[in-house]
Amino acid sequence: MTTILHINSSARTNGSISRDVTAEFITRLQAADPAAVVVERDVASTPLPHLTEQVLGAFFTSVENRSAQQSADARLSDTLVSELKAADIIVIGAPMYNFSVTSSLKAWIDHVARAGQTFQYTEKGPVGLLTGKKVFVFTARGGVYSSGPAQGMDFHETYLRAVLGFMGLDDITFVHSEGLAMGEEAVTRALTQTRSTMAALIPV
Repeated sequence: MTTILHINSSARTNGSISRDVTAEFITRLQAADPAAVVVERDVASTPLPHLTEQVLGAFFTSVENRSAQQSADARLSDTLVSELKAADIIVIGAPMYNFSVTSSLKAWIDHVARAGQTFQYTEKGPVGLLTGKKVFVFTARGGVYSSGPAQGMDFHETYLRAVLGFMGLDDITFVHSEGLAMGEEAVTRALTQTRSTMAALIPV
């Protein structure tokens, strides 16, 4: 049975392109595989706490040596890591905020990028542990950053590709909806292209 982890990170609950297109894509995935289980994780509507010294201390203490407080401190992160490990497919709605990811998505990454859990250091360097999974990232961008003069300001795809790949999630498809602040025609054009790409990825 396929498990799909659906992560939303837009601060908007209404009028969010990334939420709309990931919802459409999840519907396509479920139509293609009706037995698939979808796990929803909305890191914007239910924000994750930023890491603290106390939480980091719990991360770096072995499970058998943790105090009751440290076990409690690590519980949320452990849950998030378990969700990620259990997923066969990960669908991420990732709007661009100030040339990169939202702070809510960054907080999620900070909770799941853990040595010994999702990656490990070896004599030959770091090795990602989350292999064999497929990731789809749907972005929403006011400008155009995949090409043209603003491409050098794209710390969005570059960051996500790097940090997900570091954890072994290197089978990533990015679907960009761009130019969304450039007028109604640009929005229509972007969404038409995004939906065409979705149909090509998962024909139903």
